[in-house]
Amino acid sequence: MTLVGSYVALTRPLSHALPVLLLAWLRFGIGVLAMAGWLKKPADEAPLDARTRWLLFAESFFGNFLFTLFMITGVQMTSAASASVIMAAIPAVVAVMGWLLLGERIGVRIGLSVACAVLGVLLLALAGPSAMTSSQPGSTNSMRFWLGHASLFAAVLCEAVYSIIGKKLTGALSSKRITALINLWGFALTTPFGLYLARDFAFAAVPKAMWLLLLFYSLAASVWSVWLWMTGLRTVPASQAGIFTVFLPVGTALTGVFVLGEYLSTLQWLALGVALLGVVLATLPVPSRMR
Repeated sequence: MTLVGSYVALTRPLSHALPVLLLAWLRFGIGVLAMAGWLKKPADEAPLDARTRWLLFAESFFGNFLFTLFMITGVQMTSAASASVIMAAIPAVVAVMGWLLLGERIGVRIGLSVACAVLGVLLLALAGPSAMTSSQPGSTNSMRFWLGHASLFAAVLCEAVYSIIGKKLTGALSSKRITALINLWGFALTTPFGLYLARDFAFAAVPKAMWLLLLFYSLAASVWSVWLWMTGLRTVPASQAGIFTVFLPVGTALTGVFVLGEYLSTLQWLALGVALLGVVLATLPVPSRMR
C-alpha cells in the first residue's frame, strides 16, 4: 500500500513529461511484457465463460483504464497532498457501494468513516488552491483545483467499482491471471490513443530520469504492488488486511513532501489526519459487540 501511494504521487512529474493517454499506454505496455507468463491458463482453471470475460473487461475499464486517466489527470492538476486526502476515501466509498449494490450492512464505525472522508475532503476544499504548483494564476488556477479534485474523486469511484467486481472474479481466476488479463485489456483500450499521440511526440526530449521513473511506475502499478499484496494475504487474515490501506494516503503524502518538495498547510495536515482516521474506522477489526 505504501508502494501504491508512492507511485500515485510520482505520476505528477510523469504527467508533465508525457501526455496522459500516452503515459497510460506505455505503462500498460510495459506491464504486458512483464506479465506475459501470467497470461497462460493454468491446467486446473476452467475456460473463460462470457460472464467472466465481461467482468474482466469491466474490471479493467473502471479499475485500470478510467482509474489511471482520472488519477493521473487529478494529480497533474492538483498535488500529491490532495490525492492523499481524496484517495483515503476509498474504503468509505467501497462500503457505501457494497451497501447499495451488494446489500452489505453499514454499522456505526462505517458511518463515522464516511463522515470522516467527507470532512477530510471539505477541509481540503477549504485549504484552497494556494498550495498547488501552477504557473497560471487567478481563476484558471482555481478551475484546475476543482477539476483536479473532481478527477481524483472520479478515480476513487472507479477504484470502488474495481473492488466490488474483484470480489466476483477472485472466485473464478487466480490473482496473477486476473492482474495480467485486466492489464492486457488496459493496453488494448489505450492503444488507439497511444499510437496516435506517439506519432508526433518528441520522445528524445523526455529526460532520461523520466524513463527510469516510467519503468518504476509501470512495474510498481502493474506487478509489484499486486504481488506484495497477494503474498501478504497468505499469512494475514483478510479481515485484518484492510487496515494496511492506511499506508496508501500516507505514502502519497510523504512522497509528495519529501520527494516532490510539496508543502502541506496546517489545514491540509488536518484534512489528511481526519481522512486517515476514516480509513482506520473503516478497516480496523473490532469485536462485534463494539460495532
